Amino acid sequence: MQHILKLFPILQQPLSSAGVFKLPSIGLTLKLSIFATGCAGVVAEFVLSTLATYLAGNAIFQWTIVMSLMLFAMGTGSRISRFFRNNLLDTFILTEFSLSVFCAVSAVLAYAAASFTENTAVLIYVQAFIIGNLIGFEIPLVTRINQDYEELRVNISNVMEKDYYGALAGGLLFAFIALPYFGLTYTPIILGSINFIVASFLLWRFFGLLENKKMLVFVFTCVLIFLVCFAVIAKPIIIYGEQKKYRDKVIYSQQTPYQKIVMTRWKDYYWLFINGQEQFSTFDEEKYHEPLVHPAVKLSHNPENVLIIGGGDGLAAREVFKHSIVKSLTLVDLDPAMTNLAKTHPVILHINQGSMNNPGIQIINQDAAQFVKEDKNLYGVIIIDLPDPDSVDLMHVYSKQFYSILSRKLIRGGVMVTQATSPYFSKKAFLCLIKTIRAAGFSVLPYHNQIPTMGEWGWILGVKNEDMDESELKNTMLKIDFSDIKTHFINNDAMISMAYFGKGVFDEALMQDISINTEMNPVLYKYYLSGSWGMY
Repeated sequence: MQHILKLFPILQQPLSSAGVFKLPSIGLTLKLSIFATGCAGVVAEFVLSTLATYLAGNAIFQWTIVMSLMLFAMGTGSRISRFFRNNLLDTFILTEFSLSVFCAVSAVLAYAAASFTENTAVLIYVQAFIIGNLIGFEIPLVTRINQDYEELRVNISNVMEKDYYGALAGGLLFAFIALPYFGLTYTPIILGSINFIVASFLLWRFFGLLENKKMLVFVFTCVLIFLVCFAVIAKPIIIYGEQKKYRDKVIYSQQTPYQKIVMTRWKDYYWLFINGQEQFSTFDEEKYHEPLVHPAVKLSHNPENVLIIGGGDGLAAREVFKHSIVKSLTLVDLDPAMTNLAKTHPVILHINQGSMNNPGIQIINQDAAQFVKEDKNLYGVIIIDLPDPDSVDLMHVYSKQFYSILSRKLIRGGVMVTQATSPYFSKKAFLCLIKTIRAAGFSVLPYHNQIPTMGEWGWILGVKNEDMDESELKNTMLKIDFSDIKTHFINNDAMISMAYFGKGVFDEALMQDISINTEMNPVLYKYYLSGSWGMY
């Protein structure tokens, strides 16, 4: 026995009450491990929340549910850890190997499930619960392993400190590196690799302290082979799952820090989707963009300076530049990836006719609400081409406060127009926008059009109350001549038909029940989600 101890001096270290050998460097190593796993843990939460948002929609709801569920699961994982009394270092290493596998497969499982069911959110919630349990399980283990090297107050504070510091590092990593450059395909695999590296380092650094050496080496080998093979097959699986989500062939896909951009093709027609919502189809996009742009530009007393909020694909800009009187166009879109795509991708360049490279355009990548608060310019036309109001995070750019600021950005005789979702599929949301824009000091003209790939769609055009009342606004709009512009759809007859609605759309009793959308009372997204979107 003495001979063996001389050959392996590490085995001469005394046993701690936690069931491991005392080794001076183990405390520091475990804290570094907790830093790494804290980093990986918070990235896991963000990955699952982003997945749930993309596959199921409603960002605020999904982030709230996933993050809350994972925090709850961390609590249950901590509780479970109390039942493990022996071989704590072995258990911690095995936990890290388990986390590496569950984190790595999270995105692929979700995308694969999306091919067969619409209830992918349930699978993501299950994954969140499992990963949360494992994350919650590991922190008490490290604290107990380290208890013989530091007194209680120092031990707990050091372990928690490293975990929280790791969480900050993980958040920065996810926001600035992982999601923009690796997307949802490889970020989970990198995340799993962090846990694998931690487990592997502990396995080989403190191999002599472990009780279940053969089992842990076997697990190490299996997980290593799995991660390498999985990294190879992950992308084809995700491409398959994403393709199943769309009817037509996916020809472009990009996950940005803000959204998922997908382009599909059928025959000679192209579709653009953001977070699964159709933005346009070349089959009929003129029936959306021409009504959005030309009535407002034509009605304005001086449309030399135009502001577009949203519209990062450049199609609204294309229509604006058909008016020779326009001297400058400012386009504000949050996502630089979208505007860069519109400036460089050959398909979109062909569709928008190079409008995003026009010398008269200024492109600003910024939140619209922040931009209009800081901007000092006035405009003859303001065009709002934002995504549908389907979540709370968009409510500030559909609020009374936002429209009130825009009214101060208009010159005398200026015009604002916004896409206003569907008056057929989401009538309450459409009426809410009418009441909200009126409350911001506008006379409004709602109008609508049938777009084959999108269904019945609506817009709301507004001028300042002091410029024109609603009766005069409608009469003036119905007399406008569009014949001097090269259009595919809109003319005076089309404008007349779009300005009239069928019976019951503006029911007085319903209008009275509709609330105004404000930043403090964001009701619009509830009206939107209560619509009959499943009918189309």
